[in-house]
Amino acid sequence: MLDPKLLNKSFDETVANLQKKKVSADLLAQLKDLYLVNKGFKLDLETAQAYQNDKSKLFQKLAKNSEELNNLKLDLANNKNKIAELTEKVRDSEINLEKLLHTIPNITSNDVPFGNDENDNVLLENILEPRIFHFEPKAHYELGENNNWLDFERGAKLAKSRFTVIKGLGARLERALINFMLDHNREYGFDEVSVPIITNSKSLFGTGQLPKFEEDLFKIEGEDLYLIPTSEVTLTNIFNDEIINIDQLPIKMTAVTPCFRKEAGSGGRDIRGIIRQHQFYKVELVAITKQEDSDDILEKMIECSSSMLTKLGLPHRKMLLCGGDMGFSARKTVDIEVWLPSQNKYREISSVSNTGDFQARRANIRYRDGKNNKLAHTLNGSSLAVGRTLVAIMENYQQADGSIEIPEILKKYL
Repeated sequence: MLDPKLLNKSFDETVANLQKKKVSADLLAQLKDLYLVNKGFKLDLETAQAYQNDKSKLFQKLAKNSEELNNLKLDLANNKNKIAELTEKVRDSEINLEKLLHTIPNITSNDVPFGNDENDNVLLENILEPRIFHFEPKAHYELGENNNWLDFERGAKLAKSRFTVIKGLGARLERALINFMLDHNREYGFDEVSVPIITNSKSLFGTGQLPKFEEDLFKIEGEDLYLIPTSEVTLTNIFNDEIINIDQLPIKMTAVTPCFRKEAGSGGRDIRGIIRQHQFYKVELVAITKQEDSDDILEKMIECSSSMLTKLGLPHRKMLLCGGDMGFSARKTVDIEVWLPSQNKYREISSVSNTGDFQARRANIRYRDGKNNKLAHTLNGSSLAVGRTLVAIMENYQQADGSIEIPEILKKYL
């Protein structure tokens, strides 16, 4: 959640920053006005409460049943009513302030460029050269059906479109990828954690999925529970409403879970195949750090995901996202995009973000630094989307006869 004090201390700078994410200045001005109204009511309330306390001390000094005492009683009764009215105004103004504040995205780092969409992202690095094919490479969905790995019709029969049955060597390869990814992440110092795949609205609010993105979530009818869109939600919220000892930081975690997304608004994108599914496995990285350490941890998380693709022999690149292509909670994001020969282009396979104190403010995650409690910084990243990694292996390792080689690093897992 955006720190509302920024709107009072540095309004013009905050407006300029959030314009990277297409937030209007009018909306921010409205938010600032609500903040100042709430602050004014609080000051009035504190003044009235202090007056009540000071005047109450005079009771013992005044004669019983004197006119002065009666006037004091009347004065304090009126002031008590004023306190009640101001308390209600503070409460109502805070509700209005927070309701609007919850819709405002995170500010961005200074090095995040302006831009509208993925076309304005900045290339940071290319890793490995795409393979030159001496035949026309097939798309993963064709390879999957021909090798009896992917069954789209039966997936739709069991649920609906964008659900797929993965079977045979494809299913074994999916499991091998998961084990390889978790082992790799442990080598980078991330502790493996098993978390629920169902979570409550408080947790989803803490990481920024609610209230803004409710339409993309699968809700359990009659319960304050949802299927998780990513284990970032549950991993981060392990520490909501907690004060962490500074000696425990950084906390680095990895988990594998199925993830569930309605893909609302995705329209007709990636209808064929398993690039954009309602249910998919993802191995996640989450870190909780001291404020001054989060930028360094971000670089280590990017390297962790990138080196995994290098071990798999998959060409990929790192892209610094512009403001217009960034997520709601992110302060800075680097996407890792893998090469897909059938599309002759790079596609996102991992997104690694530093959210600063944005999620920590929403989830109330703090750490004790000496005598002070500070908001932690939280980071998250895909490491990797398992289905998209399977797609990349199928397409990059396909042979002229339609078979698919297995990357050397995965053979021991099979």
